[in-house]
Amino acid sequence: MTKIKIKKTKKSRIKETDFDHLEFGEQFSDHMFITEYGDGTWNDPRIIPFGKLSFLPSLTVLHYGQAVFEGLKAYLTANGGVNLFRADKNHERLNMSCERLCIPPVPLDLFMEALKKLVAIDRAWIPNKRGNSLYIRPFIFATDDYIGVRVSKTYAFIIFTSPVGAYYKEGLNPVKLITSGGYSRAVIGGLGEAKTPANYAASLLPAEEAKKQGFTQVLWLDAIEKKYIEEVGTMNIMFLINDVLITPPLEGSILGGITRDTVLTLASHWGVKIEERRISIEEVIEKAKSGALQEVFGTGTAAVISPVGWIQHMEEMVTINKGGIGHFSQRLYDEITGIQYGEKPDIFGWCYQV
Repeated sequence: MTKIKIKKTKKSRIKETDFDHLEFGEQFSDHMFITEYGDGTWNDPRIIPFGKLSFLPSLTVLHYGQAVFEGLKAYLTANGGVNLFRADKNHERLNMSCERLCIPPVPLDLFMEALKKLVAIDRAWIPNKRGNSLYIRPFIFATDDYIGVRVSKTYAFIIFTSPVGAYYKEGLNPVKLITSGGYSRAVIGGLGEAKTPANYAASLLPAEEAKKQGFTQVLWLDAIEKKYIEEVGTMNIMFLINDVLITPPLEGSILGGITRDTVLTLASHWGVKIEERRISIEEVIEKAKSGALQEVFGTGTAAVISPVGWIQHMEEMVTINKGGIGHFSQRLYDEITGIQYGEKPDIFGWCYQV
């Protein structure tokens, strides 16, 4: 077991937080975990009061973007316990992203011990309202003080937490998407399958333009032919067509979502036919017009399941399931959140108790 030093805050900020009106990612808990990499190992793992970091303007990550991050949640369970959902998969994906960005991997025991200890210390920050949770943000960034394009020799690995409500203001109500137009997010061989800030920076302008037009998010098409659907700005995307669950394949330009994997596992367990294949926006529009397109929904840690009610491509708008949440989307949401909150059996062993 990794030995983590603990220094608790002298004064909690929890009474300053309105747990009845939580926004996503605006409030932060009392503590954070930090460890630094140098000389081939992660050193001095510790939990300290949440606060500012001190660095020079020459910090490598600020200039060359060598950074990766993850996102997962802790839930208060029906019997008063605390669940971490599929944290091992977050560790696996973190190290995959690290490899792509030339960042040293984080050992599993260090990752899990840091998560459990940090959540245990700030347990009081986990919201007890159904639908709310404690969002956990692990991230790693290059810390060399050097101006020049090269791999950093030193890094910081930090975890902090945030009590959160719904990610989208729509909650579980269907969202509106618009295709990416002339913008591209990623290509095979690029950074698309890594969880790195560069991917999100590329999506900001298109997302802002979409919001100005009244849409929730961008539905990204492939960068080469600009016809095959890839993912939404913050979610993977799935289509239920003639009772077949279809989702774009992981070929190098799409982030391998953990909720995506959860949905595919549950759907297979329920006997639903699954196709991981390329699907064009033209096919989606045609299936919507014919009535074969039953449901569309996004999957992601932040929103879990996000039904899609409308998709616009160029000048054409299609409505899915009359703009309402579908039965399959609702079933998935109920099942996944039921497991997360300890209300349903965890037959796949996805939850880690804190």
